[in-house]
Amino acid sequence: MAATETKGRVAGIFRPRFFGAGARQKLFAFASLILLMGFFSFASPAFMQLDNLLGILQSTAVNGVLAIASTFVIITAGIDLSVGTLMTLCAVMAGVFLTNWELPLWTGVLGAIATGALSGAISGSLVAKLKLPPFIATLGMMLVNKGLALVVAGDKPIYFTDTESFSLISQGSLISYILPSLPIPNSVLILFALAIGASVVLSSTALGRYTFALGSNEEAVRLSGVNVDRWKIAIYVLAGAICGIAGLLIASRLNSAQPALGQGYELEAIAAVVIGGTSLSGGSGTVLGTIIGAFIMSVLTNGLRIMSVAQEWQIVVTGVIIILAVYIDILRRKQM
Repeated sequence: MAATETKGRVAGIFRPRFFGAGARQKLFAFASLILLMGFFSFASPAFMQLDNLLGILQSTAVNGVLAIASTFVIITAGIDLSVGTLMTLCAVMAGVFLTNWELPLWTGVLGAIATGALSGAISGSLVAKLKLPPFIATLGMMLVNKGLALVVAGDKPIYFTDTESFSLISQGSLISYILPSLPIPNSVLILFALAIGASVVLSSTALGRYTFALGSNEEAVRLSGVNVDRWKIAIYVLAGAICGIAGLLIASRLNSAQPALGQGYELEAIAAVVIGGTSLSGGSGTVLGTIIGAFIMSVLTNGLRIMSVAQEWQIVVTGVIIILAVYIDILRRKQM
């Protein structure tokens, strides 16, 4: 009875923080998004064309899903460098199930998500059980996932030419049946549905409460009698499963599983999370802020490309954005 009451007190103390300093960061991020869109619209009339806006939505869908996965881990004061290559491995496994083995569509979907969850369980076990720093554990898993993707795919892409319905996961548009003039792709609907689900998990479930608690004061949670290792592994498993969804989205969008793709996506995902107000020190953050951050990254990349900025300079700008976002996070924590 005493243990239960103690757990209740811990869960009550470490509530998700949706307002306060984090709210200012979200407002700042949203204002930055509006300013970016205004600037690129003025710089190039092509930016506001429907095809280009749909392209931004498509790219944000994949990066946004990966950023949601990263949000859970970063709130625990961890980091996951493997989300990009894990996405690729999950896409490859979907290709193996659907193309190589010619199994039904649902098996490819479940196979991709299960692959992500399994990899997440391994990463979580390395961090929770072996006490490896999350940076080192997920850096190792990043390389493992990258190598496995190349091995399983045989160093060549897997095409979904015989699975026509697979492309509809990302490229189809349920909304167009209702509003033909607004062909928003299904990938965007999946992103927003996942964002709503992740927000509910963070705000209304035990997993969400302990996610914030672990990032705020892990030792206090452990001393209260909570099985910290179990909850930490569960968080990494959930993040891995979400990466499986990202793998399905990118494979469906490209209609192929590209085993050499993926590395570098983790940086944009982490940048989106930090820009959206989630603290790298853990204990605070929201999915809404992460989605805003993902749109900022997509708009910035797309706008620079439209303005014919060289790709190497696009990478430089992305790096500067990450540095500024982390610095703002440091200043925000000093003011708390």
